[in-house]
Amino acid sequence: MLMVDSILELTNEKVKTVFEIKADNVFVADDAFAEVGLIENAAQTCSSIVGQSFFLDEEDQVKDGIEVIGFISGIKKMKVFALPQVGSSITTNAVLHSRFDTDEYCICTMICSTYCNDILLFEAEINLFIQEKR
Repeated sequence: MLMVDSILELTNEKVKTVFEIKADNVFVADDAFAEVGLIENAAQTCSSIVGQSFFLDEEDQVKDGIEVIGFISGIKKMKVFALPQVGSSITTNAVLHSRFDTDEYCICTMICSTYCNDILLFEAEINLFIQEKR
């Protein structure tokens, strides 16, 4: 399930994404995008910061045949202020707070916020575990 439509900005420390809420989305109930959808959108947004390192070699060339798996290992803080309605687009910003890499996996902490039409919907501090599938 893909919860990001476009990446507007991506560096090694921050990312900005956009996602349109459609009626057939698994996280839509009563014409609103549920809290769990906001969490999944944030996690997928955040994972792109660290995830990009799995797909590039030392010379920033794209590696072929790479598959990565990741999951939320913890949510330290989370606030939901409002839920976006079907048909609206949300913009999610994330910043890398900390990162620990091994040869096998990466654990990181991200600070993220989600907006709809400049209205703050969601804030969270999320821990992610990401590794290459072998």
